[in-house]
Amino acid sequence: MQTHFDLTALARPEIRTADEILRKCVHCGFCTATCPTYVLTGDERDSPRGRIWMMRDLLGGGDTQTKINHADTSHHLDRCLTCLSCMTTCPSGVDYMHLVDIGRSEIEKKSKRSLADRLLRHVLSITVPYAARFHLALRFARLAKPFSGLLRGRMKAMVNLAPARLKPVDPVGRTDDTYTAKPSSGRRVMLLAGCAQRALDPDINAATIRLLNRQGIDVMVRQQASCCGALAHHINAADKAHAQMAATCSAWADQIASGQLEAIIVNTSGCGTTLKDYGDLMTHDPEHAETAKQISSLAMDISEYLTQKIDLPVLPKQELTIAYHAACSLQHGQKVLKAPKDLLANAGFEVKSPANAHLCCGSAGVYNVLQPDLSQRLKMRKTESLNKTGADIVCAGNLGCIHQLSGVDSPICHTVQVLDWAYGGPKPDVLKQA
Repeated sequence: MQTHFDLTALARPEIRTADEILRKCVHCGFCTATCPTYVLTGDERDSPRGRIWMMRDLLGGGDTQTKINHADTSHHLDRCLTCLSCMTTCPSGVDYMHLVDIGRSEIEKKSKRSLADRLLRHVLSITVPYAARFHLALRFARLAKPFSGLLRGRMKAMVNLAPARLKPVDPVGRTDDTYTAKPSSGRRVMLLAGCAQRALDPDINAATIRLLNRQGIDVMVRQQASCCGALAHHINAADKAHAQMAATCSAWADQIASGQLEAIIVNTSGCGTTLKDYGDLMTHDPEHAETAKQISSLAMDISEYLTQKIDLPVLPKQELTIAYHAACSLQHGQKVLKAPKDLLANAGFEVKSPANAHLCCGSAGVYNVLQPDLSQRLKMRKTESLNKTGADIVCAGNLGCIHQLSGVDSPICHTVQVLDWAYGGPKPDVLKQA
């Protein structure tokens, strides 16, 4: 793609980065076939190629005679799920993930959102990343569910997303703690306890810790590292995102510096993608930049760690089939493709993949609140694909996907919950109820 940035624009580091990314795009259109929003709408502006073109003009690299409609650009950037399927497909290696970050940051400066939109994003940014607050909000949403038919749009979507059953907030992450294996091998990892996951499904952290402890791995948790900053980052709440990322760096800095951590374990793949990008996201923070780089190098999805660092035995065949839903943040963001399926197969399960496994389920952080119509259509497509597998269980590696797809015919749970059960842990509650 040709760009025409002037020297003043190129003096800005983010514009230089955008220029390098933009010049790799050759307009081939391969990305359109794997973009969920383009598949739904057929609108070029809802494809990566169209958005790249709009971002080039927005950032000042297009034809100077081109009139830019900031509201239109903002609308179509907002409709992007940031699923990163386009990056998996792109033959030219266009770094869409960082380009769209730059584009969204720029549009925030040049286009003012409606008061309702600003208020909703603010509420999400001060609620979802805090487990206790989010849990309380979910309790109120459950009370409003019987009246959801009277609501419209985003408000209706928020209320309908409240789970039918709500367990107490996960105690993991409430305080600094070390879950010591008995017997311990002396190997040690740090676990990101998370925020929304602690409010919605406390069993995921518990299963992760049990499974690692049985392999002799000590698991550390730091209360200050409660949120990785992913949600705030993706809704352009830059100051909040940076504060959360800085807090996480500070919380883990001493243990990282000690050299005793074998890995930083993440069991919510959306958070994992963000942690692995800390080195870039925090590059201009002199206090935390080095720690952030080390976090990026140490971060591993739980399935990666179990595959690469633990020799789990192959178990006898079980009479259960599992449909594996590949979360976008895991398959596209982190390029973790085989590990979860191999682990489930080695645990004795028959593993099936649904049709169009590369397409997003529509969760994408809080996309299902901010873009409820598109999200619902993607959810229906994915639910239908999973149901057609006829599997006994559905597994995924991301809480958002699990919650989004809770209406599938089969019980759905985290991959690590099923692995914990297969290797000696308790049967997941959702399977007991099936």
